[in-house]
Amino acid sequence: MADTAFPDLTGKTILQVIPELAAGGAERTTLEVAEAIIEAGGHALVVSEGGRLVEPLEAMGGEHITMKAGSKNPLTILSNTGKLAELIKARGVDLVHARSRAPGWSALWAARRTGTPFVTTYHGAYSGRSALKKVYNSVMARGDVVIANSNWTAAHVREVHGTPQERLVTIPRGVDFEAFNADAVDHRRLDAIRGAWEVYGSEQRKVMLLPGRLTEWKGQLVAVEAMAQLDADQRSQALLILAGDAQGRDGYLEELSKSINDHGVDRNVKIVGHVDDMPAAYAASDIVLAPSTRPEAFGRVSAEASAMGKPVIVADHGGQRETVEDRETGVRVEPGNAAALAAAMGALLALTPEERAAMGEAGRRFVSARYSKRGLQAATLNVYMRVFEVQGEPA
Repeated sequence: MADTAFPDLTGKTILQVIPELAAGGAERTTLEVAEAIIEAGGHALVVSEGGRLVEPLEAMGGEHITMKAGSKNPLTILSNTGKLAELIKARGVDLVHARSRAPGWSALWAARRTGTPFVTTYHGAYSGRSALKKVYNSVMARGDVVIANSNWTAAHVREVHGTPQERLVTIPRGVDFEAFNADAVDHRRLDAIRGAWEVYGSEQRKVMLLPGRLTEWKGQLVAVEAMAQLDADQRSQALLILAGDAQGRDGYLEELSKSINDHGVDRNVKIVGHVDDMPAAYAASDIVLAPSTRPEAFGRVSAEASAMGKPVIVADHGGQRETVEDRETGVRVEPGNAAALAAAMGALLALTPEERAAMGEAGRRFVSARYSKRGLQAATLNVYMRVFEVQGEPA
């Protein structure tokens, strides 16, 4: 396993910039890196529009600065450039780390204006065929070092942006194995989740969890259709939990609710909103789904579920090809294919509890050897040190 020792960042101030601190993978990675910066003796600043993760950031000793960081309005982006440049100078920021495109442009221009090192993390394969959209996306490949969160993402960055290998580093997202540990989830946390979902042992139904914000590309509609394609006996034994925020996508939420009713699976599918205690949510589930219709750059859901010893079903593209060994730790299915997803759901439902446990245990071993939070933190801090050394600063 890679070295997980942290370099000394005493006296260094690192600014991370992200649209908001909600509950997605990029946001949680922002907190994990802030935690590492603080442990290494540095000061962690985060600029965003805010969100539910501001409180834990501040509780660990990080500092949040509120700014309209998610706006794509060119005037706002220009305004943010000036605000960030002033912040960099006022707070003695040593390095800027951008994690999204709109605030990435403001951060890039502010860093160049102030002569500050600039790092980016490429968190996803951004769509865009027009020349203008490609230029807009390219900011994420303009870092002094570009961090890709999977081998698949790194290949995408090389192909689309021509980023040379010497500026590109692959650092997979990590799993907090202390938090995502089945032995650490007690019965009170399990009971709280089951009570919130109104799922009780007497029902004898197997729970299939699909966590993720409610947006079409996360595959909730495909999962609802797949549920409807299960045979009557399997459907009667299964409950699909859709856990996540709509984040203002009220139209999609209505479409999803209508699909559930139209397919006649309203007794088999529940939309439960955001879940704070994800380890307990995985523990309360029998099978975990991540059927994204667009490629996941990494696939945190499958890695976390595997860490909790749960078999997973994922779409067979993007970074999830790296986090799931097909037929060993879970099943990979054709993206967007409800029939293929239904077949995989049926196959895992038909396994004995012991067989599902064995598949989950194989997944736990697989991700434990490859995807640790500590490894991500150490690798990211070492990127910062590499940039400082190139800039001629003392290590």
